[in-house]
Amino acid sequence: MSPSEPAAPPIPIDDGEPRDRPIAMWRGWCGRCPRCGEPTLFRAYLKMASTCVSCGEDLEPFRADDAPAYFTIFLIGHIVVPLVLMIERSWAPSLWVHALLWIPASVALSLVLLPRIKGATIGLLWALRFKPR
Repeated sequence: MSPSEPAAPPIPIDDGEPRDRPIAMWRGWCGRCPRCGEPTLFRAYLKMASTCVSCGEDLEPFRADDAPAYFTIFLIGHIVVPLVLMIERSWAPSLWVHALLWIPASVALSLVLLPRIKGATIGLLWALRFKPR
């Protein structure tokens, strides 16, 4: 494939095994393997394990790429912006108070939510049987 040629879309894997999407996403959210539920999805903060050491499921094909970052930004924006507006309307603090309050809150929320959203995305990809060509 040349650099100018578009990447092929992922194709579903059909192994016949029923896969429950909400359960797979919840297991991923908790950092667990979407197949067996053992806590082996990540080997580091955001580094995925290539295979589950418990059940042997190959997790390498299920790459979340940039989607978890976009979902995290979307979610944090919908949490922080209404709070900023409520505080501004109620107390009208100066700009430096807003900066001291909301920048650390946004960073902390990002650090907490990003691995969970990445796990849920991987769980969904596993449940949908997506595999790149």
